[in-house]
Amino acid sequence: MSNVVYTAEAHVQGGRREGHGRTSDGELDVQLRSPGTGGGTNPEQLFAVGYAACYESALRSLARRDRVQVGNVSIDAKVDLISSSETQFDIAVHLHVHLPDLDDAEQAQALADAAHEVCPYSRATRGNIDVEITTSI
Repeated sequence: MSNVVYTAEAHVQGGRREGHGRTSDGELDVQLRSPGTGGGTNPEQLFAVGYAACYESALRSLARRDRVQVGNVSIDAKVDLISSSETQFDIAVHLHVHLPDLDDAEQAQALADAAHEVCPYSRATRGNIDVEITTSI
């Protein structure tokens, strides 16, 4: 950890049911609620946004390196909360990568797979949760 580039800091009180979360810079300030209850967001939604944003950055970085013009890219992220027992839950992720400016579906999938190898979220979760990557052009 000697080459730390950035450290995100957040404070959460009250957990996912009736909680509140705020980053140290105040840019993110959210009410936390259980899925489906309204009145705030939940950790799965926050994870979906974070993963999708990080993944898209990794994809664009690889595209620049390989001189591939990807143009408009968007990521649809789904994070499933899965009951694994009465008291435990797991998550699974599906990222759908839209690359409408590419003409080659195989190239799109190869780029998406390569991004999954280098994305910090993908690397952090590898072997711990199911992650599915699909593409469309």
